[in-house]
Amino acid sequence: MKRITIFTPTYNRAYCLHHCYESLKAQTSEDFIWLIVDDGSTDHTWELVEKWKEEDVIQIDYCWQPNKGMHGAHNTAYERIQTELNVCIDSDDYMPTDAVEKILSFWDDYGSEQVSGIIGLDADKHNKIIGTPLPQHVSQSTLFNLYHRYGVKGDKKLVYRTALTRKYNYPLFENENYVGLAYKYFMLDRDYEMLLMNQVLCHVEYLPDGSSYNMINQYRNNPKGFSFYRKELMQLPFASTAFKFRQAIHYVSSSMLSNNRSFLKETPVKTLTILAIPLGFLLFLYIKFRSTTTTMTSAQ
Repeated sequence: MKRITIFTPTYNRAYCLHHCYESLKAQTSEDFIWLIVDDGSTDHTWELVEKWKEEDVIQIDYCWQPNKGMHGAHNTAYERIQTELNVCIDSDDYMPTDAVEKILSFWDDYGSEQVSGIIGLDADKHNKIIGTPLPQHVSQSTLFNLYHRYGVKGDKKLVYRTALTRKYNYPLFENENYVGLAYKYFMLDRDYEMLLMNQVLCHVEYLPDGSSYNMINQYRNNPKGFSFYRKELMQLPFASTAFKFRQAIHYVSSSMLSNNRSFLKETPVKTLTILAIPLGFLLFLYIKFRSTTTTMTSAQ
């Protein structure tokens, strides 16, 4: 049994997936499985992966499913993974050649059932850290506190214990394909801290067809998913009132986008939600305007 699964959700990314594959072939440790969750691709992803499996250089587990969005692909991955640890490497990203070895060595030295996993660094293709490094004076923290107490910025690479990531499945909403992935992470934050590993574990590239570049459209097209996400964040016991108020604003906006007239009955924090209605309405108008402008510009 391998010790860690590197899982990659992918959708029509055959044109760039080879970067991830080449980096995994070059790993100094072979103690991993590469799980590819093909979320309904219609390109030649399957043929490409079959060719790689025939090369038999690394252990590859491939599964195809109808398109469910990134969170649906994560659900499938967590159901399928059997190794002790797992880490998600997106289809447009790749790992330094010693990343797996560093993760497993770090876990051997410091890992335990008292923590949920490891937080490492993301860097761009020029090895420049995304956002800020992790605090040097802290050895472990929740993901939430990392950003909201210690002021860390930018995407980070998360390595989790698989026994924990099977909890808190992302809900699927009809005709929608997005729920914030941080929902699961913040749920785990309620019970566990994570080890901080101030080393680059992944090189990332934000492509034009990625979700980071299309957040306005995600917001508009997935209001139920966003509403669910904001409701859960409003209930975090360690979050400040200011944080919860921001979530309430987004909750109001998403509820208006989905024409949910029962949002006041459904909110877990009614007073904050009432106070958030004016700003939530303005955000709703902004999203509608930006969406319309983007659609018109694309059509010209």
